This record gives sequence, structure tokens and C-alpha cells, in this order.
Amino acid sequence: MKQPAQNEPYDVVVVGGGPAGATAAHDLAGVGVRVLLLDRGGRIKPCGGAIPPRLIRDFGIPDHLLVAKARCARMIAPSDQRVDIPIENGFVGLVDREVFDEWLRARAVEAGAVRCTGTFERIERTDDGLAVIHFRHRLDDGAERTASVRARCVIGADGARSEVARQAVPGSDRGRFVFAYHEIVRAPEQPGPDYDGSRCDVYYRGELSPDFYGWVFPHGATLSVGTGSADKGFSLRHATSALRRAAGLDGLPTVRREGAPIPLKPLPRWDDGRNVVLAGDAAGVVAPASGEGIYYAMAGGRFAAEAAREFLATDNVRALAQARKRFMREHGRVFWVLGVMQHFWYSSDKRRERFVSICRDKDVQTLTFDAYMNKRLVRKRPMAHVRIFVKDMAHLLGLARV
Repeated sequence: MKQPAQNEPYDVVVVGGGPAGATAAHDLAGVGVRVLLLDRGGRIKPCGGAIPPRLIRDFGIPDHLLVAKARCARMIAPSDQRVDIPIENGFVGLVDREVFDEWLRARAVEAGAVRCTGTFERIERTDDGLAVIHFRHRLDDGAERTASVRARCVIGADGARSEVARQAVPGSDRGRFVFAYHEIVRAPEQPGPDYDGSRCDVYYRGELSPDFYGWVFPHGATLSVGTGSADKGFSLRHATSALRRAAGLDGLPTVRREGAPIPLKPLPRWDDGRNVVLAGDAAGVVAPASGEGIYYAMAGGRFAAEAAREFLATDNVRALAQARKRFMREHGRVFWVLGVMQHFWYSSDKRRERFVSICRDKDVQTLTFDAYMNKRLVRKRPMAHVRIFVKDMAHLLGLARV
């Protein structure tokens, strides 16, 4: 791994080596931009690891990174009613974030990015408009030293509590978060009759989360079992223990435990109007209701890279604002719909029960998975949308049977 020299100049410094930062670094390095990828290392985000077909296509993800392929989703209501939704004509890939994220970083280096393990500290400005990025740099022998590099542009992809955003981008303190926690456990050696290693289970129960959901996602030899909540007083560890008992997984060995804040609302602004732009969790792009973030992080990283390239080519700071505009143009409506859905349907067990009941509907299943797999609201089949609207109103008014 090449180490940057003190005050070495770069076109772009990407802070954060998760899916957003690694994608931005890969895209920029691939077209000849001088990129430093600064990643603190040693951090695995709590995540179910689901990636849809569009991500696999758009970002060239090889099959060997998929530790499992989900072909069914099971929705589980407070009353324990269960709705199985088959994923027709395809699958949802599952990845191990530790392996997946490292592969993305290595791919960025293969494209020409310089990778450095270190912790971002601050940004300063030079008289000629360059950014000086100061960080604590870990040497090969494990020792640390303070270092700095210069760059024309900075991409902040350093997570939900982004220090780049806090220092540089106005309004970054307006983010909303769910706190997620999961446990990676060994898959059962002798599975019971109800166990399916190609099914994702989603639990909608207030005891497991007062405002989100619990999940059991297959990872081949392991499982991701977790939950999340915006209620800081809610015990995610106790809820995860309860989830493991409910799923019959409480006796399995635990491989590791991880927790982190997950943003659920895009920030109002992603750039500082000078030379900084945000991507991924730092920009707040995790989908409400579903909590899906890998695809949106990588899409945001790509948009940030495009904006940075335009800025480098033109010196026009307005190019940086295009990252958010393009992202919201493509995904903003989906985020709005999911936000409304989470606010309403996740607010009580009575509503969760009705929500799961709605998921039995074939129109809902087809349109939901079309939107999930392809990452856009489906405009075809208008009568299906009309039928769903009528059914939703019946559930909202309590006229439908559960």
C-alpha cells in the first residue's frame, strides 16, 4: 500500500472507504484523476447486506461476493401471521460487508487510487483555494503520525456522523437517525423444518422495534440478526436477543456484534459551495422504511464523482451541487414514499398488522419488488396502482379484514 508524502497534491481526497467512498474513488481513478482514498479501517457497519440486481448490474459485482441469494422475503406481523413474498425471475444478493467493502477498496486501488489507512481530523484552506486535509496516519508498524495532503476537491464519505460534513457543510446537523444493531451468528448445522437459507425474514413487532423492524438475513454460513430504532431509550441488544428466541436462533454461536447510527433522511445540502461534496451515509442516503443503504451509497458515490469531475474541469463550484440534484431527481420520490410509509405503518402494532396483511396482495408484491429490484417507481400497469390505492384506503379506514 503506497503511503502519501507530506503535503502531496491530489485532485480529489475521498474520506471514507465504505461503498460510497470506494465507488467514488474507483470511478475517478478510472478516468485518470489523482485520488487519495483515506479510510480509517477496522470498522464493519451493521447491515443485513442485501444488494438488488440493479446494483449488481450497475457496479459490476462478481458472483463470488454473494454469500447467499434470497429468493423469498417473509413478513412477520405482531400476531405471528406470516406472508411469504417470492422473488420471481431473480434474486436479491447477500454480501458480507467485511469482505464486500474490502473488495470495493481494492478495486479502487486497481483503478489507480492511492489508499491510505488513517483518521480524518480537519480541513484547512490555502490562499489559492486548495483544501489541506489533516489526518492521523497509521504506519506499517502500527505507529501513528500526523500527516496532511492537499487537494482541489474533497468527497466526504465518512459515515452517518461525518466529521467532514460537520466541519464543512451547512445544515449537516439536521440529519435523522435510526440506531441499528445486529449480531452475526452461525447458521444452524441441522436446520429445522421452517429454516430457509434463501429467505429473508422481516419482523414487524413493537417489542422488537417501536418504529422500525427486526431482520434475519441469510449469509451462507452465517446469519445477520438485528433491529433498529430512533428511540435512544430502547434496548437494541435485548430486542435482538428476543428476536433470536422468536426465530429459534438463540442457541447458535455469535461471531461478532456491531452497532451504528443509520441516517434516514437526505441532508438538505451536500456541498460547501467551495470544494467539498458528501456521499453515502454522510449525505443521509439510506432509504426510510427499508433501511436499505448499499445501493444508494454507491449511487451517491458515483454522483459525487461525476460532480467532482465537472468541478475539476470547470472550476465552477455549482457543479458540486449537482450530486444531490441528480440523486434526488432519480430517487427522491422513492425516499418520500418510504418515509410516509414508515411514519404511518410502523407507528403501532395494530398498523403493523394491517401492513403485513396488505403485503399478501399480489399487486402490492409485484409492484413493490419491481421498484426494489430496479430502484425506481414502476409507472406501467396503472390499474394495479389504482387497485392498491383502493385497498390501502380500506386498510387505513379499518374496512379491510386483517
